[in-house]
Amino acid sequence: MKTQPKGPGSGRPPPAPDAALLTTADVAALLRVHPKHVYRLFHRGLPRHRVGGEWRFRRDEVLAWAAGDASPAAAPRAMPPPPLLASNGDIAVEVLLDAARADADAWVGAVRADRDTALALLRAGRALAIGYHGTSFPPSVPEGRLARLHLVRREVGLVASRGRPPRIGDVVGARLASRPPTAGVRATLDRALRSAGADPVATHRRARLYGSHLEVVCAVARGDADVGIATHAWARRLGLAFTALEAEDYGLLFLADQLGRAEATRLCEVAQGAALRVRLAAEAGYEMRDTGALRFDDGAVATPSPAPPQAAPRRRTRS
Repeated sequence: MKTQPKGPGSGRPPPAPDAALLTTADVAALLRVHPKHVYRLFHRGLPRHRVGGEWRFRRDEVLAWAAGDASPAAAPRAMPPPPLLASNGDIAVEVLLDAARADADAWVGAVRADRDTALALLRAGRALAIGYHGTSFPPSVPEGRLARLHLVRREVGLVASRGRPPRIGDVVGARLASRPPTAGVRATLDRALRSAGADPVATHRRARLYGSHLEVVCAVARGDADVGIATHAWARRLGLAFTALEAEDYGLLFLADQLGRAEATRLCEVAQGAALRVRLAAEAGYEMRDTGALRFDDGAVATPSPAPPQAAPRRRTRS
């Protein structure tokens, strides 16, 4: 006697053609997740059946799987993003993470990613927060409302070895340490080149691309490049000459519904504290006005409480 072939992912015979089946959109609504997340749930064992060239689902199987037993009583929840912060290694982010790690119950890891790559990680649910440039928000994402935690207004510009501060004319024909087109500071450099009458495309044919500000300043410090594009803070760290091209707002981007998580709350609390401002004031090229303010893509603003005034340092008197 022949056995009926089993449907993939379910371990059960495929449903009859006239069975009441759910589409992927139906399952997304049932589980209250984005439709793209349904496909990610396949790897966790979501029961499904292939009908023709499409996936179909039984409501009772989906609810039983989500509940973790045979009864569909429990309310299913989507898997939250891991507690990771994806950014390009800005010093302000490093200082923030270092301060936040004092709370062992709200530990946030770091992964290096430029602007576009980080945004893709946020949209895919693979990062809790990302570093982001500017005051505007990216195009609306179907995953939900966005929130932006302001950290600093930072100077971005040209770095060179010690001596005369570099000029935009020095970039043309020089050994350039630059960033990929997906990095926000690359757009800053390209705008400056066009304003100076230079062709950014031709200039970058001779450039070497690096994955972070730190890699750029290290290349210049080693003598592997004559000039590079990075933040003032990183230039100061390595004792390099710096010329500002732009000042831009920089902060963290979250999906707003994740702000209640302990890790996100901890990052906001540290950003709104006076201690962070003191530490960032020791770095170059940062302005801390509005540090810690939360802005949402629907225009709402949550401004942090003013930091308490710092006591003036005592003068030591001779006895």
